Amino acid sequence: MTDAPALPTEWRPRTTRVVAYATAGTIVLGMIVLAVVVAPDFKLVDRLLMVAFGLGIAWILHMLARCRVAADEAGLTVVNAFRTRRLEWPEVLDVTMSVGEPWPTLDLADGTSLGAMGINGAEKGLAAAQVAELQALVRQRGEAPDPA
Repeated sequence: MTDAPALPTEWRPRTTRVVAYATAGTIVLGMIVLAVVVAPDFKLVDRLLMVAFGLGIAWILHMLARCRVAADEAGLTVVNAFRTRRLEWPEVLDVTMSVGEPWPTLDLADGTSLGAMGINGAEKGLAAAQVAELQALVRQRGEAPDPA
């Protein structure tokens, strides 16, 4: 069984961030180059819209890259792509992540569940360690019973 990490702590996907920001930079740079070298029939507005389109895609990639799960003395902050949710420790009953799932699921006291995109299942070993740490914190800080 994994020991709970010291608080405050934060979990972020590594590969997702690198790929998202590298892709965003490539797309924005590509759209700028395309806007400069495109045929003269394209007006300034068309060229600006090309760059704006690239920036829009970069913004979406940034939203995916910013995902994280942060734990402190009071509870968890789950930052997913387009939503941030603050949870107190007693609200989190369990953390589960089956093989092949993209991210863990937090089972909440109100009967709902919440995906925690800040832990990426594609990073198998790292994700398993991060889930184990989060489970240890939930057992230590929450009101969830210890597993039998």
